[in-house]
Amino acid sequence: QLQLVESGGGLVQPGGSLRLSCAASGFTVDRYAIGWFRQVPGKEREGVSCISRSGLYTIYADSVKGRLTISRDNAKSTVYLQMNSLKPEDTAIYYCAARREVYCSGFRESEYASWGQGTQVTVSS
Repeated sequence: QLQLVESGGGLVQPGGSLRLSCAASGFTVDRYAIGWFRQVPGKEREGVSCISRSGLYTIYADSVKGRLTISRDNAKSTVYLQMNSLKPEDTAIYYCAARREVYCSGFRESEYASWGQGTQVTVSS
């Protein structure tokens, strides 16, 4: 059974950094592209970034380009989201999700089969 567990969220000041982790179990993570999404209460969930199975190809939402970096360590079954220069508008619950494809082709939620429970990121002074 696919299981994804996010961690690393917390409270950080504007301009600060956080690194989120998405730990996978119950399956071979290198068979999946992994995406990060975020959601603010009352708003639709939006795609943030995605990384291909090999880790060679990545995509980012325009709002986070240049500030967030996705990476993966298949040996550790973990995908990371390094978040720098954080802004208050980055405040959200962050989710990782698995897509059983080689590449990322966008952020259509229906294409992601498994989701984690989310981790809260709050950017505030």
